[in-house]
Amino acid sequence: MTRPTSSPQPPEPASEPPAHRPRRGRTILLCCAALSVCLGGWLGWQALADSPSSSSAGAGEGHLAGATGLPAEPGEGSGSASTPAASSTTASAPASPAGSPGGPPSAASVPGAAPLAGRTVLLDPGHNSGNGAHTTEINRQVDIGNAHKECDTTGTSTNKGYSEAEYTLDVVHRARQILQDRGARVVLTQDGDRAWGPCIDERAGIGNDAKADVALSVHGDGAPAGASGFHVIMPGRVTAGKADTSAIVDPSHRLGLLLRDAFKAATGEPYADYIGKQGLDTRTDLGGLNLSKVPKVFIECGNMRNSGDAGRMTDPQWRQQAAQGIADALTGYLTTS
Repeated sequence: MTRPTSSPQPPEPASEPPAHRPRRGRTILLCCAALSVCLGGWLGWQALADSPSSSSAGAGEGHLAGATGLPAEPGEGSGSASTPAASSTTASAPASPAGSPGGPPSAASVPGAAPLAGRTVLLDPGHNSGNGAHTTEINRQVDIGNAHKECDTTGTSTNKGYSEAEYTLDVVHRARQILQDRGARVVLTQDGDRAWGPCIDERAGIGNDAKADVALSVHGDGAPAGASGFHVIMPGRVTAGKADTSAIVDPSHRLGLLLRDAFKAATGEPYADYIGKQGLDTRTDLGGLNLSKVPKVFIECGNMRNSGDAGRMTDPQWRQQAAQGIADALTGYLTTS
């Protein structure tokens, strides 16, 4: 902290000739009196500086920003910018981070920190543009625990030919960027780098092998043209064969609620009017959910056969909003888990 400059000392008395030696005693008394005044003033200042009302109480050495009356840099000390001091001799005491008294600030509480640092997200872009040329491969039956289903399907498309596979990969790329900017490690089941697939059981396995903290499969629906809106699909309880969703049902439900609300807020898309209830559906027949060992949901972002939904889903700006809603939901889930 800033220290006051020392009070000036009285000048040394000039040397006196021997004829005036009797006056030395009075000079010494005057010097002692002057020193007493200086000492009393310094002790008074010190008492004020150490009093509980002083705004520098508790400020440790090295808090130069507060000591000079300048705001601290963001992230310094308590994790937030300090309020400028009232004068150059006071400093604000650092506050403890919310939720962890006296402890180090969490990543989310420090401005500029990556809130998802150390977390892994599995993003699954539904289907594959090459599936149509590999019908034999994708029609192969795979075990999903309580049944057998096709390895994958071609997916749907808008009436003008914009495919579900194109849509899902584009939205996943956008969501990946947002999540990576927030510090997450993002794993994709496919990145347009495979001729077909992967199969639904492999998609679940990729998330399991990555030890993902959370997983999300992105889709577009192919319902009748009169139907519209989006819905989130959550896993039901399945304990059959190699499927056991017991551990993920509850956290997946929480993720589903967050995703439904964040997606609607970001896009304005209404809840589906043809399936589920209030934008939510639960299923036990999807291999990507049945075989997952990590919390996972699907989102059907809209009905690609509906002209209104198709118009939105083919709009790059709307797809960015969709990606934002997805990323915000995953961030909310991971930062409160």
